[in-house]
Amino acid sequence: MALLNNKPTYPLKEKVLVLLTDGQNTAGEVTPEDAGRLAKETGLRIHTIGIGADEAWIRAFFGKQKINPSADLDEDTLNYIADVTGGQYFRARNPEELESIYERLDELEPIEQEAETYRPISALFYIPLA
Repeated sequence: MALLNNKPTYPLKEKVLVLLTDGQNTAGEVTPEDAGRLAKETGLRIHTIGIGADEAWIRAFFGKQKINPSADLDEDTLNYIADVTGGQYFRARNPEELESIYERLDELEPIEQEAETYRPISALFYIPLA
């Protein structure tokens, strides 16, 4: 146990972050590559998920127009961040793929939880009173 700002901190077994994004870096002073290296130094494993369809149709002035909503997705950087920190990069083009990615992450990063129990309660005190 260490003290940080006079508060006890307990070491975690593993630190994991899931980064879910639909675009590119648009803010911040630190580049994503530098953030990945810093995460590696601190022992943080990052799994990255790029989301968005490869194509979509929108209404335009002259009918429908095909666009790529994921044009700004920087997959190279997401791959780099995941790779340098020991994580994995995933690509989700629809909700079903995202759901399967979450299932895969549950397999990769299992967490210990206390089992939840459900005990139905039926009030029967009124039977003798009747």
